[in-house]
Amino acid sequence: MGLGFKGKVETTKGNAVQPQGALERRLGVASAVALIVGSMIGSGIFIAPAIMAGWVASPVLLVGLWAFGGLLTLLGALSYAELAALFPEAGGQYLFLREAFGSRTAFLYGWTLFLVIQTGFHAAVSIAFAKHLALLGLPVGEEHVLLSIGKWRLPAASLLACGVIIFLTWINVLGVREGAFVQNTFTLMKVLAVFFLALSCLVVGEPFQALRLGTPLGPNATHVGILGAMGAAMSKALFAYDAWNTVTFVAGEVREPERNLPRSLAWGTVLTTFAYLAVTFGYLAVIPIEEMPHLSEHRVGAEAAYRIWGELGRLGVTIAILVSTFGCVNGLILGGARVFYAMAKDGLFFSYAKRIHPRFGTPSGGLWIQAIWSCVLAITGTYDALLTYVTFASLAFNALTVLALFELRRQRPDLKRPYRVWAYPWLPLAYVLGALFVLIYIFVGTPAESLAGLVVVGMGWVAYPFFAQNNHAHQGSKPPLA
Repeated sequence: MGLGFKGKVETTKGNAVQPQGALERRLGVASAVALIVGSMIGSGIFIAPAIMAGWVASPVLLVGLWAFGGLLTLLGALSYAELAALFPEAGGQYLFLREAFGSRTAFLYGWTLFLVIQTGFHAAVSIAFAKHLALLGLPVGEEHVLLSIGKWRLPAASLLACGVIIFLTWINVLGVREGAFVQNTFTLMKVLAVFFLALSCLVVGEPFQALRLGTPLGPNATHVGILGAMGAAMSKALFAYDAWNTVTFVAGEVREPERNLPRSLAWGTVLTTFAYLAVTFGYLAVIPIEEMPHLSEHRVGAEAAYRIWGELGRLGVTIAILVSTFGCVNGLILGGARVFYAMAKDGLFFSYAKRIHPRFGTPSGGLWIQAIWSCVLAITGTYDALLTYVTFASLAFNALTVLALFELRRQRPDLKRPYRVWAYPWLPLAYVLGALFVLIYIFVGTPAESLAGLVVVGMGWVAYPFFAQNNHAHQGSKPPLA
């Protein structure tokens, strides 16, 4: 089968039987892949390469960072595949951390996911949708202020972002199939748009520009060394790669999870990596890397299209970004609520989050709680700072989750593992070491933002005792597994 499977997957018929009141398994492998790709590809790939060019001015190095980010993500995805097949239930990463390290560690992850990672993504990507809609001439940009009280402003973009979040939450409450249909449709459209843009750039531009060595350090890297600059640039690429683990959140709704989760994690990551590499290479073929940091609002995708097709190209990329961001928000909404559902079942979150809609069988409680906080972030405007802080904390939790694979192999070697990661322990160890390397140099390049991410996690340490009072099922013990 390739990608590290090598016949190590076994199916378990028992997964088809769901207890009453549980989430239903309605997602196939195609929908799972679409969820991963659709959640990863948002507005980042149309902007991040220009921001990264401010740190590294070498085309080869820029492409190399995207390749390294994709490889690191693939190593993590293949490691997560064993955990996802072992625990094919709603909650994903939260559940893996709980089983390996206990409730407090799992809560810290879920707390950070709720406070900034998932909901912050919702707010930021929804506002990116509004900002690009404003480019079509509609008065919905951040400069269109609807209300102002002191220093606080309510831009039209924030209000429209709330509308997008509420609308897509409602779609996902109606059913996982409805949410998956929206996801599949918009993922197909955005992937076609990205590859069409990449191909057009390579045909019209000068592909050999992307093979220049250039000067390693960009204009923003005056006070850091090459490794610090690479760390800062890599954080932007990893931001675009983030959300690859979203499918593990909905593991309780994937058919034949022991087989389909490993497949979807691998193929979704590979497809996204290939798309990112193709379009970054395309950008460099039409825009010299020295010009990228100085583009208006770093809109490298729109500028590349403009240089090929003029204003029609800029309009086309704007529409592509609208499609991309809309689908991205949908995927993030679909996945994130399942974590809060799992936390609430453990007594570690607001009890309303474990409510299953009696008619549609979706975690409606978690969906609406998630929507409310996402709208708060969008309206207050704190989402921008929070997202700057979150890359460090997010990558640290990803590395910790792969360490959970080692811990569970040690603690519970007799558990039936439908899928075993290929080349264990070297493949997951390579991910942990790669993530540690990136974490160190993200900290070197952006120490204030990295520390702020740790502060958010520390706040969860303080909040844990208040939620743990309701945690009777899992605190200090681990639940039996079938």
